[in-house]
Amino acid sequence: MSLFKNILLIIISFPLHIQSQNPIFKKTDSTIIEIKIDSIIPLLSLEEKVSMCHAHSKFSSPGVPRLGIPGLSMSDGPHGIRAEINWDNWGYANWTNDYVTAFPALTCLAASFSPDLSMQYGISLGEEARYRQKDILLGPGVNIYRTPLNGRNFEYMGEDPFLASTLVVPYVRGVQQNGVAACVKHYVLNNQELWRGHINVEVSDRALHEIYLPAFKAAIIDGGSWSIMGAYNKFRNQHCCHNEVLINNILKGDWGFDGVLISDWGGTHDTNESIYNGLDIEMGTPSDKKVSKKNPYDSNFLGNAFLEKIIRNEVNESILDDKVRRILRIIHRTSLNKNRTYGSVNNKDHSNTAYRVATEGIVLLQNTDSFLPINSSEKITIAVIGENATKSMTIGGGSSELKANYEILPLEGIQNEFKNANILYSVGYTSKNETYEIKQKLKKDAILIAEQADVVLFIGGLNKNLSQDCENADRKYYNLPYNQAELIESISKINKNTAVILISGNAVDLPWRYRVKSILQSWYLGSESGNALASILSGKVNPSGKLPFSFPKKLSENAAHFYGELSYPGNGETQYYKEDILVGYRWHDTKKIKPEFAFGHGLSYASFQFSEIILDKKTYNLNDTIKISCNLSNVGKINGSEVVQVYIGKENSMVERALKELKGFKKVLVQKASTKKVEISIPVSDLAYYDETISDWNIEKGYYKIYIGNSSINIFKILEIKIM
Repeated sequence: MSLFKNILLIIISFPLHIQSQNPIFKKTDSTIIEIKIDSIIPLLSLEEKVSMCHAHSKFSSPGVPRLGIPGLSMSDGPHGIRAEINWDNWGYANWTNDYVTAFPALTCLAASFSPDLSMQYGISLGEEARYRQKDILLGPGVNIYRTPLNGRNFEYMGEDPFLASTLVVPYVRGVQQNGVAACVKHYVLNNQELWRGHINVEVSDRALHEIYLPAFKAAIIDGGSWSIMGAYNKFRNQHCCHNEVLINNILKGDWGFDGVLISDWGGTHDTNESIYNGLDIEMGTPSDKKVSKKNPYDSNFLGNAFLEKIIRNEVNESILDDKVRRILRIIHRTSLNKNRTYGSVNNKDHSNTAYRVATEGIVLLQNTDSFLPINSSEKITIAVIGENATKSMTIGGGSSELKANYEILPLEGIQNEFKNANILYSVGYTSKNETYEIKQKLKKDAILIAEQADVVLFIGGLNKNLSQDCENADRKYYNLPYNQAELIESISKINKNTAVILISGNAVDLPWRYRVKSILQSWYLGSESGNALASILSGKVNPSGKLPFSFPKKLSENAAHFYGELSYPGNGETQYYKEDILVGYRWHDTKKIKPEFAFGHGLSYASFQFSEIILDKKTYNLNDTIKISCNLSNVGKINGSEVVQVYIGKENSMVERALKELKGFKKVLVQKASTKKVEISIPVSDLAYYDETISDWNIEKGYYKIYIGNSSINIFKILEIKIM
């Protein structure tokens, strides 16, 4: 072994070796890591340091083999670890050992309103990532649901920044306890897929800080995320992957982020901006094999162009060293972490987690005459109609598609649960490009079995096809595709006992709503999809999901669409968020526009009553905490969970405000015929608004209203407080 390698080994092991001998080294792990990094950076050549700042394959960046420094292996995977991709193209490698558990998409996790489930979700996902030897998991996504046409909404956590902020923190912590870095994405304002690569977003500082940044801030400051991914779009005419305001000023300045900012794949566009505006690792930029056969990625913006600028003294090497320091830090937190788990994949615990998230996320939107649940012991005829009953939803959709170890489809789950029933199936409609004659026959066959059935379960919605719930394209229409609305109308005329199960990551138009008995909002539920759905339909599990976004009655009643083309989708170059802070239910409440289904809405097979809703006091100082308590009684005949939701609003404010905003919630399991006391605490500091006159947060004194209910519009009591 060379003298140099011996020295390096001493440097790497030294702090840990002498901890017990010298009190000065009895420091935190983070301190030890910084000591190691300080020792390593001087040993790196200029070329080696630059090489660490860009990819050397589709999903990896290089280390320094000469010094035994490993590279970083990354994987798509906000709700499951993606199958292996070829080294230098987007084709699948066709491995036989990269099957994984498919967890429900993040809209479902958000609908659970459960931080505990989010933690378990993160742990399970992190275990699978670790088993697959990934260092960075490219997720979770926390972009805000602004329009129901966004093709990628299914990957995110809904329209409310408080809900997303609350759920992203345990998710990140759960992933990272496995020694795998979470990479929160897409930072920021990537709220549509149409023109995502170049659309310039103009939004007020207030809306930016109050609506679009909070979940990212929570992931970084409270969750401790080790990495973050820049967005494709521009913000104020500068791409987000190398945006001075977003990265230097806010992320690394105001928030003190010490991790790595990674570009979205192909999201880098300028060498100087990448150097000076905080990009640490450039990924996905097409390689140029003509430049270098040794490493075609040297042609990247942070490749040879970066190196040459340093050699010519146009760029101070300290800027490069900061990027390398951050990269070495994440390497020590992941692949060089001695406490890293071994991970696991496709085990019973992960299946159970997927099932629990799925069942707690399904939302019962409507249940006329208590039509659901269906008694699984009855010998009845059930007609299952709809392509989505037998269509895999783990494939397609873009970068989040999965190679699932198994996937129980809805029809299979229903057949397994309702063994005493005579189950008939008809596809009813098709997403395939079939002839008019074939489509008419499918409709006729569906109506035929609907006539024969005691119960009809229509399983439709959207899918993972392009222009549905899919990356790289937005939906073109708010209505259900493939003439589903017409088919539902026809079926409901034939059989009044019809329930509709919507599988989607988005709201849809519901002109047929009052023609059917029940509506379930399902999601892309992953491996346990069919089992979870069947458990809800039969009552084995009592539904407890709540909508993480509003269902507008029509598209024009969504705030982004109300203001016309310049608001959404823009003119091809720029768009203006004219609704400002009034996103989602904030818009509906403030403008008195009743939605089809409200944010936070979700029914149960149990019946709940709220009583004894009180505050600990009526007057608070700026440093106080507001404490709300209530009694939650289950007066139904089965056990169930309810989500107590607390909204706060300021009337007669000096600035425009929403009527009310979610500031606290708690999901509570209550046994039948029993009562639980629920307590929710809200720091007064959470009532601050972003004051553009001082470029900082400000708490307005005066009177506020506290709204307690189980959705944004189903409010049981309004209390008043005063902030002194």
